[in-house]
Amino acid sequence: MRNVYLDYSATTPVKEEVLQAMIPYFTENFGNPSSLYSGGLNSKAAIDKARNQLADLINARPDEIFFTGSGTEADNWVLQGVADAMRKKGKGNHIITTKIEHHAILHTCEYLQTQGFEVTCLDVESDGRIDPAKLEKAITDKTILVSIMLVNNEVGTIQDIRELAGIARRHKILFHTDAVQALGNVPIDVNVLGVDFLSMSAHKIYGPKGMGALFIRKGNRLSNFIHGGAQEMGKRAGTENLPGIVGFGKAAEIAKRDFDKHVKHSQEVRDYLLKRITEEIPDVEINGTMKYRHPGNLNVTFDFIEGESLLILLDMKGISISTGSACSSKSLKPSHVLDAMGVPWEKIHGTVRMTVGDFTTKDDVDYVVNELKNIVIRLREISPINHEKGW
Repeated sequence: MRNVYLDYSATTPVKEEVLQAMIPYFTENFGNPSSLYSGGLNSKAAIDKARNQLADLINARPDEIFFTGSGTEADNWVLQGVADAMRKKGKGNHIITTKIEHHAILHTCEYLQTQGFEVTCLDVESDGRIDPAKLEKAITDKTILVSIMLVNNEVGTIQDIRELAGIARRHKILFHTDAVQALGNVPIDVNVLGVDFLSMSAHKIYGPKGMGALFIRKGNRLSNFIHGGAQEMGKRAGTENLPGIVGFGKAAEIAKRDFDKHVKHSQEVRDYLLKRITEEIPDVEINGTMKYRHPGNLNVTFDFIEGESLLILLDMKGISISTGSACSSKSLKPSHVLDAMGVPWEKIHGTVRMTVGDFTTKDDVDYVVNELKNIVIRLREISPINHEKGW
């Protein structure tokens, strides 16, 4: 059976160049980076190289890059670290975010509310974008941090972080962006964006799972998230994931080198998928803006069917898609992102996310759409919603 993977926003395969860069650090170059003999120093040098590679991708200083275990850990570190540091300084207790953030942000904010912090979740427009005026209006004299994602993980909407961070900066408020979905897919220059903190993850850019990173602008101080040894410049204790860090660095190097090629390919294949679906399958809607969108993302509502059924039947044909973000797809709750965008409940349950990447071909798209057309017809024939609406 043929297999076609259309869930690159959930995770990406590790590229061969990345794998080959990692392998020696599982075998002969396995020294502890904290050791002072040559094996340890070689490992430390490999980490320094990876730090430089990642810094180069986002135009940061190497000493502003801190490796973590995931993008989720990076998000947690920022929110809890800023909250702790500002509480100690008596600076305020108010955090602003949005209703469409990843749960790594939203659930951490919920936790901080139990610790006495106030959280404002901004509404979004129907296309998933933030109105800058709403951010300006939400700021109070107690606001200590604004956290708004650069690219949404479900609908691919790109926010104008430069403008939003500028608003925070004028009020002397720290700004964080979750750039996990953005890294390698949209241009990122932390100095152009004007952010204080930026979260990243390796497995979204053809690197290994279990590796993240946090950009902390020089001059900003965060409370330690993990206490112990002196790793990561004394800010994040624990023996480093040496192969993972090397792989992240190599993936970052490739992402910069092949950026234009990657974006062009992703957009061409995604737009071909969009064209075939909208021209050949009736009663479909695209969620989010196509103007400001992740180059490989397509979030589609198929009226009168249930997304989970569509996913299962496509899986039986060797096709992998998602009904929402991978981190919440096991939940029966409607997508909080689509809900915030005003998509009706019955349409949310008929929505799937398809994301393409470097290894997706137009031939793959042809196979998917041909199978998709037949499955949609079958599901609509047995849909109670279909019969109620008289479709």
